[in-house]
Amino acid sequence: MAHSSSTTVEPPRFDRPEVEVRASAKRKKTGTAHWSGSRIVVQIPARLKGKERVRFVDELVERLLTQRPQNSSGDAELEERARVLAESYLDGVEAASVRWVANQHRRWASCSPASREIRVSSRLRQCPQWVIDAVLVHELAHLIEADHSPAFYDLANRLPRQHESALFLDGFALGLGLRIEDADVDVDPVD
Repeated sequence: MAHSSSTTVEPPRFDRPEVEVRASAKRKKTGTAHWSGSRIVVQIPARLKGKERVRFVDELVERLLTQRPQNSSGDAELEERARVLAESYLDGVEAASVRWVANQHRRWASCSPASREIRVSSRLRQCPQWVIDAVLVHELAHLIEADHSPAFYDLANRLPRQHESALFLDGFALGLGLRIEDADVDVDPVD
């Protein structure tokens, strides 16, 4: 007896990363979800269709998102992620250190261009990786352009989801009960 299977990929949305759904006739009742890089892979029974399928996938994705790998990652992982992003988007600019800190109460992150140190608020550990990536690229761009000039935004906006990240952080700040102006949420300059 042949077992059929199918794979679909849902593009990233504002509230979650790209999701690959693998439907298999071998699965009868249960499903699983795991991280594969920055993508979530969901395995479900092939019999699920329509709204039942959407609900099943959404539940598995939400359960996995509450267990994001960055929730337990340390400074070494954050520094490595910053290095990868710098290579990909900012011509390999180097920070002296990149670390999580618990004392950032009015900002998501900060950068000291003179010492080349980047500090990221530990509040962001619960955010999606693409939001943390956007914050890191923003701070890395300050190592090249210290102020929020048009040249700075040209650099920071090399990461495609910067604007979405700013919107996410606006909502996240409201959810945490922060005043937006206290959250240091940067937006694109008005031309």
